[in-house]
Amino acid sequence: MTSGLVSRYYPRGSVSPVFPTVREVLALDPVRHGAPRLVAGEAAVDRPVRWVHVAEVPDIATLLRGGELVLTTGIGLPADDAGLRAFIDTLAEVEVSGLVVELGRRYVGAVPRVMAAAAARRGLPLVELRRATPFVRITEAVHALIVDAQLHELRATEEIHQRFTELSVSGAGPQEVVRQAAELAGCPVVLENLARQVLAYDPAGESAELLLDGWEQHSRRIQPAGRTAYDADSGWLVTTVGAREQDWGRLLLRWPGREIATAPPDGVTPPTRLTILVERAASTLALGRLIRRDAEGLERQLHRTLLTALLDHSRPVDEVALRARAIGVTLDRRHLVGVVVRHRADQVPDETGSARLRDLAEAVGQALREAKLTALTSALDDQAVGALLALPESAVEPKALAAFAAALRRIRVDARPAPGGPGAVIVAAGSGVGTLREAYRSMVEARQVADAARRDRRDLPVFRLPHVGLAGLLHLLREDPRVQTFVERELGPLLAYDARHPRDQLLGTLRAYLEQGRNKSAGAAVAHLSRPAFYERLARIARILDADLDSVDVCLSLHVALLALDAVRTR
Repeated sequence: MTSGLVSRYYPRGSVSPVFPTVREVLALDPVRHGAPRLVAGEAAVDRPVRWVHVAEVPDIATLLRGGELVLTTGIGLPADDAGLRAFIDTLAEVEVSGLVVELGRRYVGAVPRVMAAAAARRGLPLVELRRATPFVRITEAVHALIVDAQLHELRATEEIHQRFTELSVSGAGPQEVVRQAAELAGCPVVLENLARQVLAYDPAGESAELLLDGWEQHSRRIQPAGRTAYDADSGWLVTTVGAREQDWGRLLLRWPGREIATAPPDGVTPPTRLTILVERAASTLALGRLIRRDAEGLERQLHRTLLTALLDHSRPVDEVALRARAIGVTLDRRHLVGVVVRHRADQVPDETGSARLRDLAEAVGQALREAKLTALTSALDDQAVGALLALPESAVEPKALAAFAAALRRIRVDARPAPGGPGAVIVAAGSGVGTLREAYRSMVEARQVADAARRDRRDLPVFRLPHVGLAGLLHLLREDPRVQTFVERELGPLLAYDARHPRDQLLGTLRAYLEQGRNKSAGAAVAHLSRPAFYERLARIARILDADLDSVDVCLSLHVALLALDAVRTR
């Protein structure tokens, strides 16, 4: 473990992050003074010790809540074998951490064999103290250890809140938030979207290749119950990421990390500190998605502020129109067209990418001036520049867009098409609208068309929605959680089945069937399967999805879901 927050009570091989374990208690000086010997329950010595309780009566179990280490001399225990078995059984049923018996007063030389056998059968750690030891010294030492660990846990929680508050204030990006979470936890952390695609990760010193290999299939097997929960089968602590009741991803933390040699026993869950950590990290990620930082000049800031207000509805449209008119852009009683300009290839958001984006924004502004067009214009993200054109009437829309595209090509040398290939810059336009209240739809459409057209090899001056088709439409909507939810609803059970049975891969069978127009013979040929085998697979798919594969409507929905799945997997 590398994190400064990992307690010294969480050593290699241990699973108790707050309380000391039975093994650690046996290593304390007051216990070692009593010459302890583990008689039974060796496999459970890593159970956490929540408290220490001294008892000399057989019905003590009714007073316990679980997690206690019981100390006794045995003077009040039953004398018969059945009574001793019942005593051990009651302690095991309330889930005490272990039983420590001091020899000399009741039992000389060793605890009764029947007691040892009962403890071994129930997996209860049973320890003999072969030398007299004041129990008060043991309780003081263990309780001091527990209080110290709880204080450490409290300080760790305070540091978590402070760290993520600083990240929220500074507007840290997803990768930085994930890195900090992994550093604080000392465990690998992964941020994914609803389609199980990795958005950011930190392996916490482990192999990134091993962590992410086959991630989508692995992630689909991680299905904890609740918004924040621990999936014991996979060892991942998971929380949902989202804001304003719009979930868009999951944050996963693997506990214990690989530095922990053994898996936690049944019923042992991550410490509260890690649950708080993963939830605070998720909140920071959700908040960061809402925050837009801007370091541009005053005029560009005003343009961006107004354009952003239209896109996120943060200001009344009348106020936006009034403020736009004050900076020389009249938006009311105009024909409005959303335009987005972007490079075909995504740029890594570094200094070079920022410089290219600034150059593109300046080129868009110059092209608007050369084409004598009025518009609000601003960078929309790390890749694209947007403009809301304000035209006098709808009839001039085609001419205005053509003039803008031609001016942009003259200005930007790298936007000129290479011989036989498309230009490096895409100009996309949304549908023209007649009111400022509808401008949001035109801008969003233009942005989606620009994203979808990146893989289109045609050299069109301006891309519009009809140019991108259904596959393009789904591609440009791939970041929408509603599309990802649709894919999960339609194909989730089948994807989960394939994740559990990697040799079957029934998704390919479904794809062959649908792409061949529901022609089973043609589908079997494409899938390189015999017709009986192909038919059997289709029947299995129908059962898994609870779908009628002979229904045109059902197959249409599944085919759209497949196209959407391809889109969200293409990042």
